[in-house]
Amino acid sequence: GMVRHQQQQHGYKGYIATNPNCSTTGLVIALKPLFDAFGIDEALVFTMQAVSGAGYPGVSSLDIMDNVVPYISSEEDKIESEPCKILGGFDGSQFIEAPMNISAHANRVPVLDGHTITCSLKFKKKATVEEVEAALTGFRSEIQDLKLPSAPASLINVRTEADRPQPRLDRMA
Repeated sequence: GMVRHQQQQHGYKGYIATNPNCSTTGLVIALKPLFDAFGIDEALVFTMQAVSGAGYPGVSSLDIMDNVVPYISSEEDKIESEPCKILGGFDGSQFIEAPMNISAHANRVPVLDGHTITCSLKFKKKATVEEVEAALTGFRSEIQDLKLPSAPASLINVRTEADRPQPRLDRMA
């Protein structure tokens, strides 16, 4: 939609497609089935981002050992705005953002690989824990239908243990 619109408006032959923020990607995968099933008014999002997410050279090992960096520049703004655009719609000429409020806090933590997100949601429609679990476990996307060799069989793995997920134990789940 938007690519064709911009090509027509500006006479472009090619285009550049960008990816959303890394934390936004994981967050939206989990929010999508819940947004579709129950609607979301508000989300309070906390990210605990691995040192690998800072790129090279990243956070100095002496700065992160035995430490948490409680703010990652520009991350919170992206996490607060990008999901609304992704979960919203497109009317043929512009994006229509999903009507929800997101408050985000981004933290760098001493984990080598694997971001973790905790999220509290206020749904538009009342939902039980069982209904939320069913919406998450039942979610399918085009990825499964395409049967790509690197695509996971399931996009979302629901863990019911109180102490999970943990990056060291679950990053390859």
